[in-house]
Amino acid sequence: MGRKTKGVMDALLHTRVLRRWTRAARQAATEELQVLRVQRQQARDLSARLTELMFHADGRLAMPQIGSNAFARPAGTLWSWRPLLWRGPLPQKGMTAVSSKTALGDEVTLFHDCAVSELTLRQLRNTREEDLSPFGLRLDVFRFDGSFLSLALDLPPEAVQGMTRRQILRVSIVVEVEKPLEIFARLNINHGPNTEQMVQELPRKRGEAIVEFDLAYTELNEKRIEKAWLDLIFEGPEMNQITLRDVTVCRYPRAEL
Repeated sequence: MGRKTKGVMDALLHTRVLRRWTRAARQAATEELQVLRVQRQQARDLSARLTELMFHADGRLAMPQIGSNAFARPAGTLWSWRPLLWRGPLPQKGMTAVSSKTALGDEVTLFHDCAVSELTLRQLRNTREEDLSPFGLRLDVFRFDGSFLSLALDLPPEAVQGMTRRQILRVSIVVEVEKPLEIFARLNINHGPNTEQMVQELPRKRGEAIVEFDLAYTELNEKRIEKAWLDLIFEGPEMNQITLRDVTVCRYPRAEL
């Protein structure tokens, strides 16, 4: 059977099925109960299949595409990265009463010191026109009795390969909050027995916030760099909703004076 013929047959079958269920829906108020029970079970079976189809279709057809690693990079970028949490779906979409040291995939971990956790996390699908990352992360904070709340992002090994003090590490975050909130980015670089730390506050503005860490202002032992990670620290997050639409990191040479 040719593709064109199959397409015509599928269209005719779809029209017939749609007519059948339209007629059944209109007659449901007066239909015999025995017939209605059968139709209800058939409708449930059909609804389950349609819901599954819509879920996969929305995921594959929505923009941006799942797995996308597209974002703006400075000229001469040596390495760039978007964590998997913002690129692809997690096995578990949401969590409630999230405990400290909860891992979100293999690269992101939540830390806090609350005695009673009233935190929820949910991965969401980005569908806005301005979104570049396929997914985002929403953090709802209700009562907060702790002193700190942070997300730790483990940078991959490639992040430190070829890293020198003549380079800049740039962090870009697209964040939305219900009410004003201080957010800090802390870069940690482990070299030998020492750990270099640099902290910057994210600009308080809607949309993309960018901070740059100039490695020239560190005491890095370039020959002993082992790993790096990034902490996103939220100050006073109580009764707030924080949505991280995107997080990207890149490393590039600093301009020589």
